[in-house]
This record gives sequence, structure tokens and C-alpha cells, in this order.
Amino acid sequence: MDELELLKKDWQKKEEHLPKLSYEDIHRMLWKKSSSIVKWILIISILEIVLPNLLYLIPSFRKNMSIYDNTMVDQCFVVMTIIYYIVVFYFVYQFYSRYKEISVLDNARSLMRKIIRTRRTVKHYVIFSLSTILVFIGIVIVGIYLNDSFVDNITEMTDGASTVSPEKLKTTLMVSMALMGIVLVAFFGGVYFLLYGLLLRKLKKNYTELKRLEI
Repeated sequence: MDELELLKKDWQKKEEHLPKLSYEDIHRMLWKKSSSIVKWILIISILEIVLPNLLYLIPSFRKNMSIYDNTMVDQCFVVMTIIYYIVVFYFVYQFYSRYKEISVLDNARSLMRKIIRTRRTVKHYVIFSLSTILVFIGIVIVGIYLNDSFVDNITEMTDGASTVSPEKLKTTLMVSMALMGIVLVAFFGGVYFLLYGLLLRKLKKNYTELKRLEI
């Protein structure tokens, strides 16, 4: 008997002592993993709402935001902020619903549908979040172009120390905001890719395993 056959026999003996997992056991494990992933998606989305608002507690941040006072941008910000939070709370509710929907009593096919719905909701949320950044930056750029109040507010903040002409200052502000928009979208896009991308890949892996169970 050659060495390969000996190894096969040895493995077969060891295999007899390994625990046998039933369909229900595998399904339960995948359900728990999927439920945990959706819970983390919910937690991260809530943190996204809470953390940015903490910036308003920083005096320097409030001072920098004062350049938008009495401008068209200030009014647009109010409207956009209301719309933003309505949509974000809608997504948070969707994530919460997905988390509650995943039940151990569901069959594999039902759980697969919920995983697909969760992944689709997360993708829509990421697209909305990145689009919102671009819209906010676009509003600021248009507001700077149409209003001279920005220049006046900056002049007041610097106590008239700025020697740059109003036209040049306005152009500099517009270019700076455009660059800031690109940097923010790239930064948050990377963060979303790392956080949500990792969670979505795990959900996809669970989906693949569940699909095998259905075959």
C-alpha cells in the first residue's frame, strides 16, 4: 500500500470523529452572521448622524460656519439639512427593519432575499451620502459666485486684514471649495469602501453559502 492510500485512510478515520453539521445548523450559523453584519451596518449609520453634529460643539468650527450667515447658502443649508436628515433617518429605519426581519425561522431562500435587499439598500445609502456632499459643495460655490456677503463676512472675521481684491478672493473661495469637495468625496468614498464594502462582502459570502444550501 502506497503512502497516499495510508494518508486517505488516516483522514477517513479522523473524519469520523468530526462533528456533522445539518442543514439547520448551517442555516442557523449563516443567520447569526448575517444578523450581526446588518446590526453593524445599523450602528455605523447611526454614528454617521451623531458624529458630524459633535463638530458644532467646537468653537472654531462654529466661527468658520459664520461666513455663511445672511447669505443664500445659509438658507439653502437649512432646507438641504432638513431633507438630508429625513432621508438618512429613512435609511436608518430601513437598516433597522432589515435587522429585525432576519429571523431564525426563515428558510434559506427567504434569508437570501433579505440579504439582497440589505445590500441594495446599503449601496443606495452610499450613493446618496456621496451625492449629498457634492450637492452641498455645489450650493456653496454657486452661493459664493452670486453673493458678495461671503467677502464681507471674511473681511469681518479677519478684521479687514485681507489685502486681496474681492473678485480674486471670491475666485479663490470657489476653487478651494471645489477642491475640498473632491477631497471629501474621495475620503468618504474610501471610508465607505472599507466599512460598508467589507460588510457587504461578508453578506455576499453568506448569500453564496445559502445558495449552495438551496441546490
